Amino acid sequence: MAEKGRDLLYQRGDGEGFLTTVAANGIPRIHPLNVGVVDGRLLVFVQDHSAKARDLESNTHYALHAHQDPERPHEFLVRGEARLVGDAAVREAAARDWFFTVRHSYPLYELLIGHALLGERDSANDWPPRYRSWRSGR
Repeated sequence: MAEKGRDLLYQRGDGEGFLTTVAANGIPRIHPLNVGVVDGRLLVFVQDHSAKARDLESNTHYALHAHQDPERPHEFLVRGEARLVGDAAVREAAARDWFFTVRHSYPLYELLIGHALLGERDSANDWPPRYRSWRSGR
């Protein structure tokens, strides 16, 4: 499931998806962003002072959904808690090959996965998807 999920996040070349965060007023927000798998960690850099950064600073819960290919609309969703990465070596390794130039001020978050869901469809006409799910033992 993890390999298929990674493939779906990277299906358009760069790691991409939609990140859902929760604003301080409790309203969810959806943000397109780049996401990467580096040394087995699911990571995102966010612009400092952005809505994503403010949301994750005040509420670490998130959901991430991969983009869908209209021809083969597989679904991949993970959710859990985002943890601010303070380790300089991890940050440097991630920034080295990131999809855009990472500024020093951009916070790096590891998306800890509490639940993953994969829905597979061979074509847009196949319904319902074949779902598999995984939950963390934490």
